[in-house]
Amino acid sequence: MTLRRALLLVASIALGIVLIALLIRFGKIDVRQMLLQVRSVSRLAFVKLVLLNGLLVYLSTEKWRSVDAAVRCTADEVPSRLTSFTVTSIGMALGTVIPVQIGMTAARTLATHLYGRALKRGTAGTLFEQGFDVLIVVSLAAASGVTRLYHGGAPLWMASAAVATALTLLAVGPSISLLRRLGAPSNNGTEPPNNRILRSFWEIQHSSFLNTSLARRLVMLSVARFAVVVLMAGQTAEAVGSPIPLWHMAAAIPFVVIACVIVVTPGGLGVNELTYATALNLFGTPFAVGAQWALANRVLITASCFAVAVCAAIMRAIEKVTTSSTGYANDKSGAEEG
Repeated sequence: MTLRRALLLVASIALGIVLIALLIRFGKIDVRQMLLQVRSVSRLAFVKLVLLNGLLVYLSTEKWRSVDAAVRCTADEVPSRLTSFTVTSIGMALGTVIPVQIGMTAARTLATHLYGRALKRGTAGTLFEQGFDVLIVVSLAAASGVTRLYHGGAPLWMASAAVATALTLLAVGPSISLLRRLGAPSNNGTEPPNNRILRSFWEIQHSSFLNTSLARRLVMLSVARFAVVVLMAGQTAEAVGSPIPLWHMAAAIPFVVIACVIVVTPGGLGVNELTYATALNLFGTPFAVGAQWALANRVLITASCFAVAVCAAIMRAIEKVTTSSTGYANDKSGAEEG
């Protein structure tokens, strides 16, 4: 690690700590009481949270596998669904302790290194599919803005969110067509042009990423992921006894995601919690209530992410042992027959 990167890392951690300290001070949070709330969470409530987290990982896995199917060559080895799930769960767990922009990308890039073309299948594939998550939260942030502007409640947010989602889905087809037209090289040939800029446009035009059916599928999966994230937030609020309406969570989450994308801290530390408390306050939740829940949510979500990752890793290990045993038995049987 270079000195510059080390300094950036230290600055990132320091920023997260400062933001948490500010949240505790201005939210007048009793940290001891918050920890007691977390410790008092029932096993059933935590199991529900882990199951929801597992569903979130599954949806993320399906998004990545959909992109990977479009970009890999016929000769490339395809990881099993369980392997993909395990890698995704590890990436999500890493995203709670290192910058969220890096965790998933790093995990998938390292994993696909064994299967070929790691940068394209792991890095580019992850960035591409996660771009649709950002697209959805940006459109839903507009719905939240409309709701706040007109002092509306749950019905207005839900109606605005439905319209925003529908418009995003309808815009996918024309957007893909526009990108393909922009990527058309001036010589209209089948070979990429020599000019670097035109070559880049040519590669975009001929990229398997630019597929309308794939884009629409990714949009719908991103919408489903957003819904699960809202349910997880509601589950943690119920588990610790925080009286926060579910629609407040749904309206606040888009701003939280955008803030964590813009500001880099380990796992979104501080940025996540401060944005949650501020956004919830805009929709009527007292700042102190939102701040204390945000800290408890951090602990519970982190624990559930690692629980899912550990369970997935154990299942993957069992699958590997079982596959190896089956292969050994088949080889032994073949040798005896010979």
